[in-house]
Amino acid sequence: METSKHDSAEAQLALAFAQAAVSAGALIMDVYRRDFRMRMKSDSSPVCEADERSEELILQELAKACPGVPVVAEESVSKGHVPQLERSFLLVDPLDGTREFASRNGEFTVNIALVRDGAPILGALYAPAFGRLWLSAGSAAYACDVAPGERVPPLGGMRRIEVRSLQGREPVAAVSRSHLNDETKALMTRLGAQDMRQAGSAMKFCLIAEGRADVYPRIGPTMEWDIAAGDAVLRAAGGLVTLLDGSPLHYGRADKGFASPDFVAFGDRAQIARLR
Repeated sequence: METSKHDSAEAQLALAFAQAAVSAGALIMDVYRRDFRMRMKSDSSPVCEADERSEELILQELAKACPGVPVVAEESVSKGHVPQLERSFLLVDPLDGTREFASRNGEFTVNIALVRDGAPILGALYAPAFGRLWLSAGSAAYACDVAPGERVPPLGGMRRIEVRSLQGREPVAAVSRSHLNDETKALMTRLGAQDMRQAGSAMKFCLIAEGRADVYPRIGPTMEWDIAAGDAVLRAAGGLVTLLDGSPLHYGRADKGFASPDFVAFGDRAQIARLR
């Protein structure tokens, strides 16, 4: 009975994340549909009104859903607001894929994740331009279509998603549309991936979680709030994210400014052997 209550509580919290992301998606699309101006932050990353409006709403909703839980949110951190971390904390990217947003290709997401003991255990990832939601509710991953600003359906109204087995196939790599470099191409070769699918933002994790790709190699600058929600969805779908030596990826690197090390996301976990 206690396990059932725990699972139910996690599911409700995951749905609260999802609703916050979908509600923020409506604000983002309001900006997306009109003229907007990008500006550069001190770290040379782009930001605009959509990032800021999205984060403001998400922080308000998380304060109600997770009172007292520290929130590490991209725009707040850029302004020097870094909370004292505890065993559990939240990672928020109010608009992941700002370059995709600026180029208007639709491949941007809202990312919200709960991290506990260094691992993302719950997460919601929403692509408002496509009206597509992915969700980690603990032991299972789900996906559904929901328009920006609409009510999120219960888990029973979503489709459960799982990674696919390679079954003797060569893996298909999900790679960045904006940050594909020679080092990543070399890692693809090492992993046996000749075919690739390009996508922006954390949607690459979701391609693997839905069984439409097999591996996501990433060598280059990435922040924890960029990847935690996608990582949570992928883990719940049966996949795993590791460092380049196959060891686990941990979150909460405040001493590194929440920068993530290079990593590989896998669908079929047997692929990890290719790193060793």
